[in-house]
Amino acid sequence: MTAELVRGQNHPLSQARLEIRVSAGTPIVAAAALSDETGRIHGVEWVAHPGAPTQPGLEVSRQAAADHRLAVDLDALPEAVHRVGVLLALPVGGAGPVRFGAVAAPFVAVTGLDGGEIASYTLTGLDAESAVVALELYRRQGAWKVRAVGQGYAGGLAELLSDQGLPQARQLAGSIDEAVAQALARSVQAPPPRTADGDRSRQTATPALGPDQGGTVPQGAPGPVPPTSPYGGQPPGVPGQPTPQATYPGTAPDPSAVTQPSVPTAGSPIDYSHPHRQNTAPPPPPPTAPPAAPGQPAQPVAGDATGWSMEERLYNQVWGMFEDLARTTAAYRSAVDFAESRMDKELEQVLSDPRSRIGGQGDAAREAARARHAQLVAQAREALDRDIAQLTAEADVVEPALPPAYARWDNPVWHAYRPPMEIPMALRLGDLHLPEADRIRIPMLVRLPLERGLWIDSGHSGSSDGSFTDSHAMGRLAMETAVAHAARLLAVYPAGEFTVHVIDPAGSGTQPLVPLVRSGVLAAPPALGAAGVADVLGRLTQRVDLVQMAVRGGAADSLPPGFDTSQQLLIVNDFPHGFDDRAVNQLRYLADEGPAFGVHLMMVADREESSGYGPLLDPLWRSLLRLTPVSDDHLADPWVGHAWTYEPSLVPPGSQVLQQVLARVAAARTKY
Repeated sequence: MTAELVRGQNHPLSQARLEIRVSAGTPIVAAAALSDETGRIHGVEWVAHPGAPTQPGLEVSRQAAADHRLAVDLDALPEAVHRVGVLLALPVGGAGPVRFGAVAAPFVAVTGLDGGEIASYTLTGLDAESAVVALELYRRQGAWKVRAVGQGYAGGLAELLSDQGLPQARQLAGSIDEAVAQALARSVQAPPPRTADGDRSRQTATPALGPDQGGTVPQGAPGPVPPTSPYGGQPPGVPGQPTPQATYPGTAPDPSAVTQPSVPTAGSPIDYSHPHRQNTAPPPPPPTAPPAAPGQPAQPVAGDATGWSMEERLYNQVWGMFEDLARTTAAYRSAVDFAESRMDKELEQVLSDPRSRIGGQGDAAREAARARHAQLVAQAREALDRDIAQLTAEADVVEPALPPAYARWDNPVWHAYRPPMEIPMALRLGDLHLPEADRIRIPMLVRLPLERGLWIDSGHSGSSDGSFTDSHAMGRLAMETAVAHAARLLAVYPAGEFTVHVIDPAGSGTQPLVPLVRSGVLAAPPALGAAGVADVLGRLTQRVDLVQMAVRGGAADSLPPGFDTSQQLLIVNDFPHGFDDRAVNQLRYLADEGPAFGVHLMMVADREESSGYGPLLDPLWRSLLRLTPVSDDHLADPWVGHAWTYEPSLVPPGSQVLQQVLARVAAARTKY
């Protein structure tokens, strides 16, 4: 699996002979520099560039091109080399762009001899820079790794090489520019954008094109997404065309760079397109498209994947926003870490030299190190703010267009609610946000039918804002959260296709359950006492057994006449009060086997109070998705390691929307 890196992240390399593929939307210069442990380039012979394309263990392209393939043989590098930097620069003196902020974000990938990607990195956030250190292959304790650097320089190659300690930096930069200028007439231009009918994206159009048109790739947009994402990254290369083989030192060099499809340049102040995606004929504007005000450009509508419904497009749009926010935040954190490590390294070098520890020279070096740190952090924050501003504009478009299953309870779409005819793709369980972008709320969507049960934690908790809620208030708020989730499930399923059962042994949830009880949407009144617990659990366990045997025996159509085939939800309040060992085992069985056969579990419980059962309940808790009735940063993101703050989806205080929706659900069930 390809490791998609963010700035500052590293990944191990298991192969010695590698190929580095560079793809950009305009001809650029690619070079590679060798350096020692401290990152210093010892001389011009340590740099492979168009004027000297081969060095020990390195070979690069001889000209500027939209796409490059650089060959690296780590075993053939000199012993003194500990780092290999991949350098990219815009040609000087031509008619092309003079800063990376004016072109599509370059994409760099490290591949093996078989062409399989090992790691990739999209250089986002560049602006006035005309040269950049894209990647760095480095040796640590005998093993090689690759690190995403993304360090740009507005002064071009001269400033870049000078920063890496090369005395002849300006002379070498001049010779590279001269070599590129001589070969500029045969530079390989980027071909026109490729289109594909089957490509599905979350692009939206520029205002000049009208709503729901195909857009362009925004500056600073993230690169390809992991395979588990709703979006599939577009790999470099043209399907159906042969892939040129890499050349390595000692073999015949590639006479010209390989051309790959490029992405179009930006042409809109706000563009929500996803990188590496294009469409052909866009669909007509959906009914939810807001009309443009007189004299104003049309407002874009979220999503435009040809052939997909608006619900599918909005679902992908929301997940794309989640990925973009995760990626840009990870890039910001990595950039800050890189700035701090660089400052520590520079301060360590100052302290290691006795001549610079005292006097004005040492003070000046320390001040310079701190100033560079502040500059790097400021640049990272500027890039983060720019991405957050675009995501905020995107969220302002997406949120009003969401259907009821995806919308908050305060969304006006609920006032026009009607029971649906089909089950939606997903359901909103709350909102997610990160501390660096607190004003952006990403809807937390889970696919339907639910693949795992829910656990609403009613225990003592300190919310993310520092406030504290006592146990009684937490228990009531947890039950209100459970009722809101159950009401949403009832509302998004067609009439008669979702049934809710409630177990409330001590009757402590009577007040929060009033909306469900009064509307008549429950299958039966809440079960009370040990007898009620045993009755409900026995019936649902028997149901799972019966459906399981029918499905596994290939006789799913032979269920008894009048058998309720709707999805079942069991809400359990105040667990473990009123539950004996048999009831606990039945709950575990429903949590493990129920979702596959139409029975889902929603538990309202205090984890600490339930610890008396010991390890018996651990598998039960692990099988449920933990949610909280207050804001809490407990949801971990294994993709980039973020801890997301979860906010529950609650009905606004004083609102009657829940009662109105449940009344319409009950009326539809009566007609059904």
